[in-house]
Amino acid sequence: MTPRSNTPGLRPCIRPARVPLAAFVVAGLFATALLIGAEGRSAAPEIRRAKPPSKQWDKTTARAFHDDAFAELVGERPTFVGVGGGGAKPGTGDAMAGGGGGGAGAGGFKWSSIVSEDTLSDEIKDAKKALAAAVASASDFKGGGYDRARDAFSAVAVAFGVIAEYDQDIRWKKDAESVRDLFARVGFNCKVGTDQSFAESKLRVVDLEGLLAGNPPDAKAEREGDFKWSLVAGRPPLMSRLEAADATLAAAIASKGDFDKAVERVVHEAEVVAMIGQVIQRPEFEYFDDDTYKGYSATMRDAALRARDAARKQDYEAARAAVGEMKKSCDTCHGDYRS
Repeated sequence: MTPRSNTPGLRPCIRPARVPLAAFVVAGLFATALLIGAEGRSAAPEIRRAKPPSKQWDKTTARAFHDDAFAELVGERPTFVGVGGGGAKPGTGDAMAGGGGGGAGAGGFKWSSIVSEDTLSDEIKDAKKALAAAVASASDFKGGGYDRARDAFSAVAVAFGVIAEYDQDIRWKKDAESVRDLFARVGFNCKVGTDQSFAESKLRVVDLEGLLAGNPPDAKAEREGDFKWSLVAGRPPLMSRLEAADATLAAAIASKGDFDKAVERVVHEAEVVAMIGQVIQRPEFEYFDDDTYKGYSATMRDAALRARDAARKQDYEAARAAVGEMKKSCDTCHGDYRS
């Protein structure tokens, strides 16, 4: 027997487990969407609709519902984007940070907006050529090749650092973190040309050749503590890479004819500059907490992206103007900060 309510005018009811408010609101929104859809189709001719039920609910069924559902719901009401003109407002963070579209990678940044998979892959392949020459012999390596090897190994480490955080599926992503640390370590060890750094460099060149052939290296780098971008590459080798990019871009925009012949290279170099401009702003990188330095880096990055976009459109004047802005930012920064 069902106990009767002691309150006049109220129907007793069965009260099952408390219902989460979000579930109730979702159900309400779904029902509203169905009604809106039905109203939007009401003008269509000869639309047959199901007839409403002719019988009222019996007492047993009616008792399964609460008299005041909102009194029984628990939790905060959810915020829905785009429902009835309300919802969350867009974020105020970096415009290129993840949070929409394809989403951000492990590092919370939408790298695909800055550098393409082709550019990353080509950057790694280009570094292999430089490394092969730098470690051709012990004498060449100790005579200055170690410095060029450092630059190339650092470029590879940065590329794999970005691949590890990339917001899309990309070649080498599975092994990117391990490979990143492996090449970062040899890059730092190539500050000097010794028998040890030469031997390690030779091994890493073999690993890189195997990686390009589809065979991830067996060697692993042991990293102490949490990952930091400052441990991927030092600022001097990255500045060297920026100087090389600056020289390549300057030659490419020397004339309209030169530009037309080097459009693909302009895209590549501009994306590398933008990538480095973002990397050197990452937490724990040298000067990362200096607002002036970050301002220079962001200006360089944005100008490089404008140069990239102009090259894709084969717009010589726009590319030349963007490269000029990029160089101005670099020169101003170099005047305040020395490698």
